[in-house]
This record gives sequence, C-alpha cells and structure tokens, in this order.
Amino acid sequence: MARVSQAHLDARRRQILDGASVCFARNGFHATSMQDVLKEVDLSAGAVYRYFSGKEELIAAIVGEVLGEVRESFEEESRHIPPPAPDILVSSVLGRVHASREALTVDGQPAFPRLVIQVWTETLRNPELAAILSEGYGGVREAWARIVVAYQEAGMMRSDVSPDHVARTMIATVQGFLVQQSLFGPAPVEVLRDGLRALMSVSAPLSGA
Repeated sequence: MARVSQAHLDARRRQILDGASVCFARNGFHATSMQDVLKEVDLSAGAVYRYFSGKEELIAAIVGEVLGEVRESFEEESRHIPPPAPDILVSSVLGRVHASREALTVDGQPAFPRLVIQVWTETLRNPELAAILSEGYGGVREAWARIVVAYQEAGMMRSDVSPDHVARTMIATVQGFLVQQSLFGPAPVEVLRDGLRALMSVSAPLSGA
C-alpha cells in the first residue's frame, strides 16, 4: 500500500476544518450534525473520524487555529522596534486572518464573522471550549501588552495607562468590528483602520477655546 504523504494529510485536515467552519457558521453548532459536515466536505465517515472524533474536537481545533494565528501575527509585529501604529497593526492582522478564510462563505457572505459569534455563544455552555478560548485570548492579550510597552518605550503612547488595559481595549475593538460584520454584512478592514486612525488623532481642546 502506497504511503500517504504529509502534504496529503495536511490538505485533507484543512478540507475538513474549512467544511466544518462553513457548516457551523451556517447553522450553529447544535443544529449541525457530523452528517452535515460529511456532506459538506464530501468525505466518508472513516476519512473524517481519522482526524477528529466529533463536533467538539472540530470546534476546539477551529478555535485554537484562529487564535493561534492571531497571536502569532501580533507576536511577530511586537518584534518590530517600534511596532506599527495601532491602526496599521490591527487592520494588517485582521486582514491577514480574513484573507486566509476568504473562500469560506455562507449565502455569498464571509463565514468567518458568523463563525466567531457562534463560538462565543458555544462557550457559555461548553467549559472545555471556554478554557481554550480563555487561554487563546490570554496569549493575544500578552502579545498586545508587549506591543503597548514598545509604544510607551518609544514615546508613541502615554505611559500612565496599563498595557493590559490597552490590550483589552484593542481586542474589544476587533471583536466589535466582527460583530458588526456578522449582523450588518461585510465591511473592509480599512473601515476599522480609518476609524482607529481618526480616534488616535483626537486631542484635548485648547483651554479657553
């Protein structure tokens, strides 16, 4: 029997994760069965179960992959001295995540924002998924905090604010943008970039003005 290459195994795993992501984004986790996933990816049960034991493991793999990609992107940016300004940095990372999943659609719309909402909802009833999400967000917060410290050391940002507070705020900004996309339709990352750029330009009015 011919040995299956690692490239083939990786491509098959990617196929399953992408198909499951579309299914979950379309109907949610509870309304999606493994049969739905098998139909979406056009594979046999044996082929899919070789990689994942069921829906819970699929969900965990999808969440871990996305958060890992985001964390790695921010960690890479944190190595720049100084890092890019927040408007450039956030739009670059979010654009990269979107681009890697732009082929995944539901009813002609990007699946990724809808999938994010489904994940957040599922964490309310799934302690294991909540733990994965918490760990992943913790890593993103730490990467962002290092970026803030670099801003402060370079004199780009005021130093009397906790780096973790800034990190939480920037994460909340991205989360809110994804919620808007899920509820109101897709929007280019340039919208977020321009909004952040405008907010960064705000200054206190001159006294007596």
